[in-house]
This record gives sequence, structure tokens and C-alpha cells, in this order.
Amino acid sequence: MRVGVLTGGGDCPGLNAVIRAVVRKGVQSHGHEFVGYRDGWRGPLEGVSVRLDIPAVRGILPRGGTVLGSSRTNPLHEEDGVRRIRDTLADDGVDALVAIGGEDTLGVAARLGDEHGVPCVGVPKTIDNDLSATDYTFGFHTAVGIATEAIDRLHTTAESHMRVLVVEVMGRHAGWIALHSGLAGGANVILIPEQPFDIEQVCAWVTSRFRASYAPIVVVAEGAVPRDGALVLKDRSLDSFGHVRLSGVGEWLAEQIEKRTGKEARTTVLGHVQRGGTPSAYDRWLATRFGLHAVDAVHERDFGTMVALRGTDIVRVPLAEATAKLKTVNPELYAEAGVFFG
Repeated sequence: MRVGVLTGGGDCPGLNAVIRAVVRKGVQSHGHEFVGYRDGWRGPLEGVSVRLDIPAVRGILPRGGTVLGSSRTNPLHEEDGVRRIRDTLADDGVDALVAIGGEDTLGVAARLGDEHGVPCVGVPKTIDNDLSATDYTFGFHTAVGIATEAIDRLHTTAESHMRVLVVEVMGRHAGWIALHSGLAGGANVILIPEQPFDIEQVCAWVTSRFRASYAPIVVVAEGAVPRDGALVLKDRSLDSFGHVRLSGVGEWLAEQIEKRTGKEARTTVLGHVQRGGTPSAYDRWLATRFGLHAVDAVHERDFGTMVALRGTDIVRVPLAEATAKLKTVNPELYAEAGVFFG
């Protein structure tokens, strides 16, 4: 078989480990050939590809980002997008696609397979950890580690100046990064999209912390919403999948805390630093296993599936199921962290 590989959506640590595993096992165990499509769905849409063989993937395991490039291109919104992709695959002699991405990238793969007969196998990638069909996505572990280290460092400067430090982390509409890093980093308040927050309660927790002669750290997910307000946005423009570019709640929160408590407050927005750099050992391990099992699914022509982690096993689930809904933080899990608020 001749197999295409693409990485779509936001970059994250571990993408290169998947590419390496797919190619290594695909060539060595199954005798397949591989084509790498550049910049997500833009590659097959515009016919931009590179050769993927064993020399091409040598040494990429520890590298962050993706050697294939990525984008948020949505081919379903492009003129004749499906036809152009099918023509590209036919011209390149590609029998199947391995799509590595999150909700949007895999949603396109699911529709291309179900509605247009394009054979696809998905690999779940997102630092947000919000795909419901898998216990974890690769990239999440690295992002949590980066955020936790930042919180550790901010504790010392916050206490030196006895000021409030608000740390805004990624996660869009799921609070997994905020919850994990906030709990691991000893944050005094953790705010997530799943639980609208009361600004007066946040200020009460902050004040309580100062009474104990400690400077508070507030961790807030970029999609967190005040109970009596709306999503705080700096930029209301939309990407090709209809998503707003989230950011701004951290600065708004710091302003509100300072105004209501009289305590100096500063904001640190971690942003893309959570997605960049070297993947953790766990993410390399998980991404490699995903790649090995994805190419087996292609070899067995089990299309329309996504590889997923269940416990310690890698299983296959329907792509449609994997993208049907987001995996969000349940109230009971969030309540565990509440013991440490204030």
C-alpha cells in the first residue's frame, strides 16, 4: 500500500514520534510506502507533499512540533475541497490516509470517510485532552509539565512581592490542563470552563490566602467564564472551523481581583509555550504506541477508526464516536481540588 500521513490543527509535542512509528513499522513490518502531506489538510488539498521513508524520520523522536507542518485548514469549507483531495490521492497513488489531529482534523477525516469514501485512520492529538474516546491524548502530559513548572516558579516571585499572580493556561472548552497543573503546582484557586466562577468567591479565596501570610496563585483556563458574565475575549475573529481565538480572561481576572481586594495582581499567559519544545517521555511513549497501532489498522484496512488509549491498552474506536463530543472535567473531579482553594 501507499499511505499518506498528515498532521493538522495546533502543533503539539509528540507528533514526530507518531510519524516516526507509522513509517518505521509500515516499511519494516508491512512493506508500505509513505507520502507526507504538508501543513495539515492543505497538503492534499493543494497537492503539496514530501517523501516519507526511514531516513526521513531518523532522529525526529525527541523533536517538538511536526516535520510535516500543520494548519487549521478546513477542506470542507474550500471550493471543490473534497474533489481536490480525492484527485490528489489518486494522482499520488495513495490508498489510505493517517490523519493525526484533534477534534477538527479528525472530524474532517470522519466525514471524508463516511460521506465520500476516503479511507482514513485517526490518531488523537491535542494538549487539551478533550477527545472523549481516549483516556489521554499525547501532548497533554508535556503541556501539564510545562504549566506546573511555571506555577512552581511563580510561587517564589509572588511571595517575594506578596502579590496575586494569575496564570492563564490553554484548554479551550475543557479544563484538564488547568486542573492537573493547578493541583500539581499548589494553586490556591483553579478556574475551568466547565464550572462558571463567582468573582466574589475568587476574591474571598485570595483574601483568605493573604491572611495566612501567603501570596495566592490563581490558575485559570482560557475558556473559563464568570457566572454573571460572558466569555472574555481579546480577539473575536474565527478560524476556518468557526472557533474564536481564546485569550484575555487572565488579564480581566487580575484587574478584577486588584480592584476588589486592593492587592496588587499580575498575569502570566503561558500560551504557545505549552505546545512547544521537547515532548516528555510519557508523550513519546504514547505517541509511538499510537503510531504503531495506527499503521496496523491501515494494513488491516480497518478504516474509519481512531486508535485510543483505554487503561494501558491501545484500542480502535469509530472516528465518528471519537469526535462526537468533548471530554470535559466532571464536577466530582473538580470538587476534589476545591479542598485546597483559599
